[in-house]
Amino acid sequence: MKNDKIEKVKELLEKDIKNVKDIKELNELKVKYLGKKGLITELNSEIKNIVAEEKKAFGMAVNEVRDMFNKFYEEKKGEFEDALLNEKLQAEAIDISLPATNIPIGAPNILEKLIEEVEEVYMSMGYDVVDGPEIEEDKYNFEMLNIPKGHPARDAQDTFYIEGEEILLRSQTSPVQVRTMLEGKGETPIRMICPGKTYRRDDDDATHSHQFMQIEGLLVDKDISLSDLKGTIDVVVKRLFGEDVETRFRPSYYQFTEPSVEVDISCFNCKGKGCNICKKTGWITIAGAGVVHPNVLRMSGYDPKVWSGFAFGFGAERMAMLKYDIGDLRVFYNTDLRESSIFDREEDL
Repeated sequence: MKNDKIEKVKELLEKDIKNVKDIKELNELKVKYLGKKGLITELNSEIKNIVAEEKKAFGMAVNEVRDMFNKFYEEKKGEFEDALLNEKLQAEAIDISLPATNIPIGAPNILEKLIEEVEEVYMSMGYDVVDGPEIEEDKYNFEMLNIPKGHPARDAQDTFYIEGEEILLRSQTSPVQVRTMLEGKGETPIRMICPGKTYRRDDDDATHSHQFMQIEGLLVDKDISLSDLKGTIDVVVKRLFGEDVETRFRPSYYQFTEPSVEVDISCFNCKGKGCNICKKTGWITIAGAGVVHPNVLRMSGYDPKVWSGFAFGFGAERMAMLKYDIGDLRVFYNTDLRESSIFDREEDL
């Protein structure tokens, strides 16, 4: 059944639909047709005036017009909203093809880089990297390293005491070696290095500091000799300073090794001819080392008649100063960016 009012509203709606240009006009159209006094709303109010047998058909015709409007409204609304979003995205677009701002970034401390390099060399030879406390007992720092109370060797390692004469800041990382041997209980071979901070009462200058980094190592096994130590040191030196660098041992004295040696390397700068770095000698001292003293083995539970070993110690700052041509040890610890810029040379690091 066709109703003149419904047909007029339908024709008007078809005409209005063609003229909607934006979301504002769409919402105004919704008010015109579905508002309180909207044209479709008024058609609903006409149902009460329709005879009973025609109410159903009239109601269905009104619903058809309403559905027609709702379908158009939702589709058009989606179109307008998409268009607005695209317009906003276009306006706020960032051209990622532009070059990025160059933001300087930090880098690991050069001492850490050197220590990691040494660790990698020793781990490739089967060594463990072991850590220990920086606040130590006199027993581990001196006595079990064959340096009893009152011994003159303590003068060179005068450190900072915390409680009386028994608790102190370690003057070397050798106590970590003692603790490792005690854990071995005289039965287990040991291959370990123990890098870390150490402390001594010293005046800070270009080559000395009250705090510095040591890289010490220990090997305990059967039938170990000085030649094993020489070969091990030689591997590390060549990895750090070049395959053409040679090593030599000079007799020395340490209370915890016997025999003891100073480790020299041929000057990588002048190739042995003599320069300021090697003080015209052609050689540079880089470490102390030696065969573990029988007393040290015995105090840690290892029978020196069965077990033997060697120990060595590098100064990390000393190694880094040589490797990277740094003239002042204090550069490692200050915050002057003009000096720390030497660490940014990626080809060196």
